Amino acid sequence: MQENEIAMLSEGIFSSLSKEELESLSGYMKIVRFPAGQLLRFQKGFNVLLSGDVSVLRENMEIGQLLPGDGFGDWGLWGWMQARVSLRTESDIVVGQFDETDLEKANAAHPSALLKVIKGFSRMMDAHLEDLSRVLLSAYSAPSQPVKTTINVTVDGEVKQVRIGTPLARLLPDEIDGKPVVSGLFNHKQISLNRPLYTSGTAEALTLDNLEGRNIYRASLCLLALEAAHRIDPKIRLRIGPSLGFAYLFEIDDIDGHDLKQFAVQLNDEMKKLVREDVVFRRDYCSIDEAKTRFAAQGWDEAIRLLRKSRNSSVALVSCGEIYAVEIVPLVASAKILNKFCVVENAGELLLYFDSANVHEAQTRSLHPSSLAKQHDLWLNGIGLTSVGAFNDICIAGDVSKIIRVSEGFHEKRISQLADMIAHRENRVKVVCIAGPSSSGKTTFLKRLSIQLQVNGLNPKCISLDDYYVDREKTVRDENGEYDFEAFEALDVELMRQQLHDLIVGKTVKIARYDFQTGISHHHGGPEMNLGEHDILLLEGIHGLNPRMPFDQSDGVFRIFINPMTSLQLDNASRVSASDIRLIRRIVRDRHTRAITAASNIMRWPSVRRGELKHIFPYQMQADAVFNTSLVYELSVLKVYAERYLLEVDEDDPAQTIAFRLRRLIDKFVSIYPENVPQTSLLREFIGGSCFEY
Repeated sequence: MQENEIAMLSEGIFSSLSKEELESLSGYMKIVRFPAGQLLRFQKGFNVLLSGDVSVLRENMEIGQLLPGDGFGDWGLWGWMQARVSLRTESDIVVGQFDETDLEKANAAHPSALLKVIKGFSRMMDAHLEDLSRVLLSAYSAPSQPVKTTINVTVDGEVKQVRIGTPLARLLPDEIDGKPVVSGLFNHKQISLNRPLYTSGTAEALTLDNLEGRNIYRASLCLLALEAAHRIDPKIRLRIGPSLGFAYLFEIDDIDGHDLKQFAVQLNDEMKKLVREDVVFRRDYCSIDEAKTRFAAQGWDEAIRLLRKSRNSSVALVSCGEIYAVEIVPLVASAKILNKFCVVENAGELLLYFDSANVHEAQTRSLHPSSLAKQHDLWLNGIGLTSVGAFNDICIAGDVSKIIRVSEGFHEKRISQLADMIAHRENRVKVVCIAGPSSSGKTTFLKRLSIQLQVNGLNPKCISLDDYYVDREKTVRDENGEYDFEAFEALDVELMRQQLHDLIVGKTVKIARYDFQTGISHHHGGPEMNLGEHDILLLEGIHGLNPRMPFDQSDGVFRIFINPMTSLQLDNASRVSASDIRLIRRIVRDRHTRAITAASNIMRWPSVRRGELKHIFPYQMQADAVFNTSLVYELSVLKVYAERYLLEVDEDDPAQTIAFRLRRLIDKFVSIYPENVPQTSLLREFIGGSCFEY
């Protein structure tokens, strides 16, 4: 068999086989070619469509379609209906044929490879069953009526009529503006490029320029990494840890004696090898019990715990080899576009960088990659909170109040530590700058820090950087011609410099005030303020860490970066995204207090994220301290509100893409009623009922 023919075997029921196994089995297979427009007779034995398009006909009416990788004939799809259906080639096709003698020989020589083929065939049959049943039911219940065999799919405003079962990839380009298409949307739902379509609708491409596209790319990288580790040594146990923005931190349960530096090189090389092989990412539906059996074989106990509380009888699993994971987002169709990553050992930690071009920059500008994660996980592990599944178990067991008390106690202790650091610093701190992205909890943190500073004998006075905006008509504009209120140039830096300097040297200043309704800056429209001997200025705003802030070395500035930074794992290949936590916080808060719909917030979110990545996250390294605002129980509380708010998003609304994904995420958490949340909690900033005034 020629090399290009062997390559055809990489799809469908053969997709889990290695190149060596494919070459071995190909020796027992006969290759047959058929021209377009020919009716095929079912052959004895086992036949596999390697390339081309084949229609399934009943009385000259198309009722189905075979895709490359599908098995057919006596032992395959439609075999039991040989007398009632026929196959017609719609293009030139290539078929691989095994007769009974061939299979006996192959089984004797390569039993493990043939077992993988049988398992692949079983998965293929499961995937086809629902669609085939629907088509057959239509054909037999109403034989006199025509059965619909084509669908209309709108792509970029153009309606295309295609056959039922056409994969999404055939309707979308491979790349847009030089960026590879990683996945797609069908009727505003994310699906993989290799998913066949069975209903009419609208299809859109997702690239790395899209926030959801980047999530899919990174999730695919995670599964690729775990598959590569399994190939190196099945005894190695890795989990994807917290996101550092530019990389994922691996958590290592068992490295089986491997040297970490050497293993990092091995893992990087093995992942590159899988990319060169262009391994296929598959999606399989199976029962919950079957999924738990698969995860038990992998040693993925946390995935089993997650599935135990599922309200569904089946679950979608994804794989690019022998390792299976719960589908959280659809993955790329194959590994060929996952070509920018880099696995690095750094200071005793193993990191998966999303883009190898950023490794040096990230290492020079980041905080120590694991200190916060380890600090947070220490107490989580202490009470058994190792995953979402473990969290649900503890809640159901009646220990909700314990989780809340420990979570809030962790926050209070850290805030107290920060206040002590400020109060006891050798060079007196006169200004505390607090910065963080949207919905990180800056307002409540500011109030709680103020209390702890007062405990230390300091009197905090607060100023918001928002009051130093220039007049709206003078605000710089972004690349789309819109006002860019998140740019540093949107601030009146000279006015800020003068007023902050006067305050620090002891002068009384009538500070600025910005009127958001009129868009006018009032240079001295705010309250009168001065800083006495025991006073300390708290300055809050997204640019608090920017080195262009007008401070001198002698101003005694202490900078704090706040953000939810850690979250629970769903299974070994995925964790809850801290960005998703912030978006859900924002949706709930704005729907409560500002009558802003979930759809409006979702559509605004990509712009918010771009501003954060440009103006906030690059300056994390300027911080003297960091506060992790994550609360391990918060999604269970936010779910009570967010579930309804997300359901308010219309099905045909562009925001439905993210709304649907977030609904699937919060569905994995048990609910906790808000009454259990303390009035001082940072979470109250988003759900209401805080004892602080905002």
